[in-house]
Amino acid sequence: MSTTEMGPAFFLAAAVILSACRLVSRLLRPLGQPPVVGEMVAGVALGPSVLGLLSPGLEKAVFPDEIRPVLYVAGQVGLVVFMFLSGYEFRTDGLRSVGRTAVPVSAAGIAVPLLLGAGLAWAAHDTVDLYPDGISPTVGALFVGVTVAITAFPMMARIITERGLTNTRFGSVSLAAGALDDAVAWVLLAGVLSMAGSGADTFLRAVIGTAGLAVLLGVFLRVRPRALERARRLTEDHMLLVTVLLLFLAAWYTDRIGLYAVFGAFSLGVAFPRDPVVTRAVEAVAPVSRIVFLPLFFAYSGLNTDFTLLSDGRLLLFTVACVAVAIISKFGACWAAARLLGEPQAVAVRVGTLMNARGLMQLIAINVGLSAGIASPALFGVLVIVALVTTVMTAPLLALLDHRDRSRRPHEAALAGMTPTAREP
Repeated sequence: MSTTEMGPAFFLAAAVILSACRLVSRLLRPLGQPPVVGEMVAGVALGPSVLGLLSPGLEKAVFPDEIRPVLYVAGQVGLVVFMFLSGYEFRTDGLRSVGRTAVPVSAAGIAVPLLLGAGLAWAAHDTVDLYPDGISPTVGALFVGVTVAITAFPMMARIITERGLTNTRFGSVSLAAGALDDAVAWVLLAGVLSMAGSGADTFLRAVIGTAGLAVLLGVFLRVRPRALERARRLTEDHMLLVTVLLLFLAAWYTDRIGLYAVFGAFSLGVAFPRDPVVTRAVEAVAPVSRIVFLPLFFAYSGLNTDFTLLSDGRLLLFTVACVAVAIISKFGACWAAARLLGEPQAVAVRVGTLMNARGLMQLIAINVGLSAGIASPALFGVLVIVALVTTVMTAPLLALLDHRDRSRRPHEAALAGMTPTAREP
């Protein structure tokens, strides 16, 4: 395919992807599923697992091999913007009111899934082919553990906001714990990527590069007040340009040091100043990225997902075990931690439900692992199923809990944490 032919091919592929994502999202809306679930399902449906199985010729015609690198790059644009926005939404001030509960819940929600997920992968590595050649079982098992420990913080925040649960006790605890979970999980994933490097030079570059990133962010935080004063004198177009330039440079830097672009994007989002003029620039970036570029990432992920690889009985059994471990460890650990800290049952079970969703964050992590050569296509498919199942079950389970609690008297609902949360001393 020539360069001039790639343009029309990309436009057709993008049109099909965007249409499929919107259609599946609309079909799943009556089931209470957020748009990200429809986009995840559509991405898988466009790949070899569904479209390729039903009509291999059509899949090859719409998504030829030559166009996939273009889809990857376009999807990366959506991905780094999404991670930047996730970092920008990260708040530490919310920890003050619920910190005594959120921090232990977050710790349990990271430690238990990490240990059980890694333990399962380690126990199965002699039986099931999970990793590419050259990847040690230890690194592979840690990668599985980290991806199982991730929480879909942005999706959780959207569910809580759309349902008007921001000021409830369980909403506040879940938001704070989920934000901590994701921050810790990305640091752990960076460590696993460094361990998977091809030699001491790769690991050393990652360590030095991470130290350099910390220094750069420290300098950025020092000059932020003066930079903000100048930013307020910029036009909205100039502020938008500065934001995008800094974002792309941060993504480029962390990719070059071996930690991948998403880490730089998230770190910059956390460090970015919170100010109305900056927020307007950030909000200007969000719609095009979320509506146009991010679905291309889902499609690229779907093209790499082949569920036919799971036809092997042992791999299918590992998939079922991985889903069970993911749900039991995450939901169970967060629920148990909340109960041990004295939270009512209704609060604890909802915290566990929200923390259990993996969503797009796990999809990003396993794509990073696939690109780094840690995960095989078969393991990629297993973890996609984990992300889909844990994400799809969240909204129906919350609706079921709400339906159960409607019969309660108002004062019982208040005791269960269904009213706005009070600040802890």
